[in-house]
Amino acid sequence: MEEIEFYKYEGCGNDYVYIDCMRDAKSAAEMAALARRLSDRHFSVGGDGVVFIESSSVADAKMRMFNADGSEGRMCGNAIRCVAKYLYDHKDVKKDEIAVDTLSGVKRMKIEAQGGALVSARVDMGAPILDAAKIPSRLTGERVAGQKTELAAGTYAVTLVSMGNPHCVIFVDDAAAYPVAVTGPLIEKDRLFPEGVNTEFVQFVDRTHLKMRVWERGSGETMACGTGACAAVVAAVLNGLCERGADVDVALRGGTLTVRYDAQTVYMTGPAREAFCGTVRF
Repeated sequence: MEEIEFYKYEGCGNDYVYIDCMRDAKSAAEMAALARRLSDRHFSVGGDGVVFIESSSVADAKMRMFNADGSEGRMCGNAIRCVAKYLYDHKDVKKDEIAVDTLSGVKRMKIEAQGGALVSARVDMGAPILDAAKIPSRLTGERVAGQKTELAAGTYAVTLVSMGNPHCVIFVDDAAAYPVAVTGPLIEKDRLFPEGVNTEFVQFVDRTHLKMRVWERGSGETMACGTGACAAVVAAVLNGLCERGADVDVALRGGTLTVRYDAQTVYMTGPAREAFCGTVRF
């Protein structure tokens, strides 16, 4: 019987199972299988996916994130803060700045700690990718912002942003009432997005406040999405709704993230919390 130790963390309700693989490497196939098994909320630990923490020669650690369906994601803004918390709290990486390697490059975080534990982090998410082909999408243009587009779910004004993973941002009148569970999966699998897409349904409140719900590829609707919140603010700036260089609070179902789209990069600040730890046996 195999035993695997795990930690459960959440950032604004975006919850993942975390497994330390720094001494016990696992193959991609093993990771995908574990993600499918452990993410089940009825028969296992439950979560939006599983994050594997590996050793890195270029950062304090490497993060590999697998969605609940076993597909591998390139980046997760909420998960990376939780990786920093694990390193700070449990691996004695007591630094003001922690670097984590991802499939979207090395991301650096400014740490806020209280009582010897990390409580929040500000992540340098890097520059957004706006070129449609690099999202990737079958739409064309160096920038797709507020462009009326026919999708399988209907015709929408879409803004495309990649924050290391693809996002389709749609502004709606009432995010809370929007039929995310109906529209989200149709857009995720739309022919215009060859690798699938995360879809943000964003309600403009004022120039420093947005409300958002998100449908994540491979996981469905989640309580929060860090890269999605970043994409939402970038989209709001591109569409003239928010100011570049200003802090914007993005209210999600699980909490609030603060995002700033500066001249060269996007910064995201939010909490990270350990829910519990344990052992699973197979």
